[in-house]
Amino acid sequence: MTELKRRPLPHDFHPPVPSFTVTSEDVRDGGTLKGDQVHAEGNTSPQLRWEGFPSETKSFAVTCYDPDAPTGSGFWHWVLFDIPASVTELPAGAGGGKFEGLPQGATHARNDYGSRDFGGAAPPPGDGPHRYVFTVYAVDQEKLGPDADASPAAVGFNLRFHTLARAQLIGEYENPQRG
Repeated sequence: MTELKRRPLPHDFHPPVPSFTVTSEDVRDGGTLKGDQVHAEGNTSPQLRWEGFPSETKSFAVTCYDPDAPTGSGFWHWVLFDIPASVTELPAGAGGGKFEGLPQGATHARNDYGSRDFGGAAPPPGDGPHRYVFTVYAVDQEKLGPDADASPAAVGFNLRFHTLARAQLIGEYENPQRG
């Protein structure tokens, strides 16, 4: 991947905040995404667990963003917010299908596929490896403010002003050139 293609991460433009820990049984930081997290294969949101966030956290938000998408603005694969502060784990699949394990009160905003759920990796064939940034935000409000009709940009705007701390995992996926 060329340096030109390494675009900034979504929170690179936000004020610095402390970090905490997010882990996953499905995404290894710096590793290749499994088929389950690929749009054409499993299209399943990964299991995520977090700890070490500030005690004053009132809710969480979870996003998945591809800064390397050939759009000029990246690609939002998942935008979930208003997760209650008592929730510190999402099981695999909570972001789609029957939404099993999705906490009551959590809100999905529309992703860049146009749906309110997790949409897996789908880089264009031959475009090289893309980074998929899974971020958990500790938020200083129980309700972030936007509703399910909000764009990812509107949710990000609110997160800029209400994030206490942030944790991330970055997986990669490449769709090789078809012959």
